[in-house]
Amino acid sequence: MLIPEGNRGDGSRRTRGSINHAVSISIPLTLPRPFMRLSRPTNTLARSGIDPARPRRPGRIARRVTATAPGFTPLAEERASWSGIYFLTPIDAGLSAYDIAIPTPSGPAPAWRIDGSDSQSTRWAIHIHGLGSPRAGTLRGVRVTTELGYTSLVVSYRNDGEGPRRGTGRSTLGATEVDDVDAAIRYAINQGARQVVLFGWSMGAQVALQLAAGPRYRRLIAGLVLESPVLDWVATIKANCARAGLPAAAGLLALPWLISPLLARAVGLPGSIPLGDLNWISRAQELAVPTLICHGADDDSAPPAVSRRLAALRPDLVHLEVFDADHTMTWNSDQERWRSTVAAWLIAEVTN
Repeated sequence: MLIPEGNRGDGSRRTRGSINHAVSISIPLTLPRPFMRLSRPTNTLARSGIDPARPRRPGRIARRVTATAPGFTPLAEERASWSGIYFLTPIDAGLSAYDIAIPTPSGPAPAWRIDGSDSQSTRWAIHIHGLGSPRAGTLRGVRVTTELGYTSLVVSYRNDGEGPRRGTGRSTLGATEVDDVDAAIRYAINQGARQVVLFGWSMGAQVALQLAAGPRYRRLIAGLVLESPVLDWVATIKANCARAGLPAAAGLLALPWLISPLLARAVGLPGSIPLGDLNWISRAQELAVPTLICHGADDDSAPPAVSRRLAALRPDLVHLEVFDADHTMTWNSDQERWRSTVAAWLIAEVTN
């Protein structure tokens, strides 16, 4: 999709496009993938057609907008950036889902339950989205677990725009959101789950790693699949400063507002954020389950170098697949490779 400029979330790329009139978009010639869509902050979508491109001006082409979601009409001269969030609903992804509400410490959290091809399976997958991204973004990964027979939960959590609002509505970068996903695991157990794989997208990886490292679910969580994971918030903050055209060191100025209880409350956080506890390079030895990481070489939000470092520190557990992709866009860059990689890994590391 395309999202308005300045509303990037964690599922978009820097490539910009402009809408020339109501039925076409002008995009750079370098845009590599057909698996992209166009949207506004409400996540309404339009599909960019893959009909023959029409030249627009040097270095740019035009594509026809072939379909839109109800209520969404692209406006002339709007500017937007590409997002990898391709499916808006389970039906859009060809999946049959139940709308459920999971009781969490923050209140009822909407979720989709999607039963797999094996109705008797006790294997479950829990799909955790990232900061600024809707839960629909994880549907790209649900299709493979459904094919393998897993029951899937696509969850929301506090202050993500879909889950319950807590306090001032600000994110704590995974530090407290983990409690709401913990409740989703308990729901799965009560529904018969005996083995769980956690899929964590971007910040969702922080949640997945915390749950897998704790003792409570040591015998339940069988593996992690991490897409473009945020493994070290300090490195991620620096990378996002650099992406915005600021010195990477400028990110250090933000840290006191996160780690000081007084300053954190001044900006609306419920308390300080323990960034040291969210650094999985320093906590690498605490990894306890097989982990697959899919990361884009062009990711300028969550540095792929951090994933390479974790894979080097824990080659016994971590398998890294690098794609020619931006942040959370490895599926979009090569859908078939992503599907076959994840399926093969799940069969080898979990099923067998």
